[in-house]
Amino acid sequence: MEIKRSTEELEDNHVMQISGSNGIVHNMEFMSQAYLRNQYSSEIDIHEEFVSSYPHEDAPLPIFLKFEDVEYKVRNNQASLKTMVSKVVTHTNSDPDGYKHILKGITGSTGPGEILALMGPSGSGKTTLLKIMGGRLTDNVKGKVTYNDIPYSPSVKRRIGFVTQDDVLLPQLTVEETLAFAAFLRLPSNMSKEQKYAKVEMIIKELGLERCRHTRVGGGFVKGISGGERKRTSIAYEILVDPSLLLLDEPTSGLDSTSATKLLHILQGVAKAGRTVITTIHQPSSRMFHMFDKLLLISEGHPAYYGKAREAMEYFSSLRILPEIAMNPAEFLLDLATGQVSDISLPEEVLATKTTQPDSENVIVKYLQLRYKTDLEPKEKEENHRNTKAPEHLQIAIQVKKDWTLSWLDQFMIIFRRTFRERRRDYFDLLRLVQSLGVAVVLGLLWWKSKTDTEAHLRDQVGLMFYICIFWTSSSLFGAVYVFPFEKIYLVKERKADMYRLSVYYVCSTLCDMVAHVLYPTFFMIIVYFMAGFSRTVPCFVFTVLTILLIAITSQGAGEFLGASVLSIKRAGMIASLVLMMFLLTGGYYVQHIPKFMQWLKYLSFMHYGFRLLLKVQYSGDQVFDCASKGGCRTLQSSSSFDTVNLNGGLEELWILLGMAFGYRLCTYFCLRKKISICHL
Repeated sequence: MEIKRSTEELEDNHVMQISGSNGIVHNMEFMSQAYLRNQYSSEIDIHEEFVSSYPHEDAPLPIFLKFEDVEYKVRNNQASLKTMVSKVVTHTNSDPDGYKHILKGITGSTGPGEILALMGPSGSGKTTLLKIMGGRLTDNVKGKVTYNDIPYSPSVKRRIGFVTQDDVLLPQLTVEETLAFAAFLRLPSNMSKEQKYAKVEMIIKELGLERCRHTRVGGGFVKGISGGERKRTSIAYEILVDPSLLLLDEPTSGLDSTSATKLLHILQGVAKAGRTVITTIHQPSSRMFHMFDKLLLISEGHPAYYGKAREAMEYFSSLRILPEIAMNPAEFLLDLATGQVSDISLPEEVLATKTTQPDSENVIVKYLQLRYKTDLEPKEKEENHRNTKAPEHLQIAIQVKKDWTLSWLDQFMIIFRRTFRERRRDYFDLLRLVQSLGVAVVLGLLWWKSKTDTEAHLRDQVGLMFYICIFWTSSSLFGAVYVFPFEKIYLVKERKADMYRLSVYYVCSTLCDMVAHVLYPTFFMIIVYFMAGFSRTVPCFVFTVLTILLIAITSQGAGEFLGASVLSIKRAGMIASLVLMMFLLTGGYYVQHIPKFMQWLKYLSFMHYGFRLLLKVQYSGDQVFDCASKGGCRTLQSSSSFDTVNLNGGLEELWILLGMAFGYRLCTYFCLRKKISICHL
């Protein structure tokens, strides 16, 4: 049945949809009359009157996205579990060259004001295509993807908003804090603080987040907002900066039908404000299906249909493929994409082939792919890829790279506040405080008023010092080794969006964590020092505390380096345990006389240098002890506990530890930079 609507009816319908979505009313001047007239055609109609509203101060830059003959392949050993499982569903086979083809010649286009839905069974390549459109996958990609007829470049990067299937939001921040920090980081510097707050307030109201604005986002083991609210927060996080192209991966996953429909109404409002919206969708309701402007159906990595969503049923009817019972259009299309055709009538030529071949599902899928290649793809390439070009001023505008909206120092101030607010519950955790102070009291009682008058007592006190080194080395090392593996997904997401400089993030992270690595050792040493009867002089006390803090900070740097080098929670913990054990054995207490062929290990151990520095600070080589023995008084330097330590020597260990603390952090930064650049969400 042919679809006929007047321009006036279309306009009324769109205004009704937009205004009915949480009160969102967008300025319709971004939509041209020419575009409305052509809305139910798969052709992109680019008229000067459509793009004349740009540059408008509230209008995003229009982006006309075209993708032609897109192919993507991945090595079999790189294929994810989902891809391997989908092999059973989609019957894809590996090539002799060891590659698995995920996408096989996808062609289509979309423009401002449209919602393009990518549909297909699990493992068909929807998310892969979405990542290629967003510039997040570039290796092993063939074909052409253009933005206003310009290939992807760093200038396009900050004009794209990408909402992942799993909502990647810091769990300890509230909804309002999440959006406020994003606004301060990403909105232009010429906007005042009040204007940025006003923008956040407007987005919160438009997306219906008023009720949960002061609630933590949550996630994992942290209680927070509901799934629908978290999804709307993710969308708000991206549209806050007016992206020209908004990509969403399964935005309705885990939502009930009402919440999913409400979310799609929001996306309609986002699109009608002049943005290009592309979303993957698994199996929408019939109501949601008719809210899409365009539809791309993918089967086994091949396109099976591309065009108007409302005209999909008409297209398959023309192929004499019809549902025999009342059926949701989305369910009907997914059945066709997987070859499951129960309750679906087929043309005679397909039925004839189906009876002669055992793999009947594959026959149907191949037939649909063939008809797409002959009926739809040539028309799409001719109308939208050969004869239609984006206006020249849009081609120029898309190539203008946006500068950083803030200086390094301004970004530092914002990220530092956000990082501290996100981690402050860990810093001031009651259990952590009880652990530090409790261990300090136990040690103080065990070594109560210890003395150095005999060799045995001296050895006891030296043992306490080595235990203190062990305690704060392990606490700081394991407190830092998991930071970057845990925050990897947040860091990758925000770096892909160019929210801030990586150096800003790392400096803020290590400085914020130093709060705990300085605060707790200080309280710990105040308790232990006086209970255990260490030297009661101000210089000795101050230098002993500073030495412990230096050991903790160096251990923190080592932990960050180990975590950044693997970015895996499991492997980081295993490597940290191994390194701690080696440094513990070569620290200079258990084994003082290490064989020459193993001595290189102790020079890598910061515990070795920390323990030696602690002994030099606390004791003097000229100090006498053991005066009650038969041989009379002797100096501490003559004790067997200090065979390998010159108590009157210089403080070269201080400079070595400072160099290690700085060196570990420098290596951490470069490891992060390399690892994050090759990570994909």
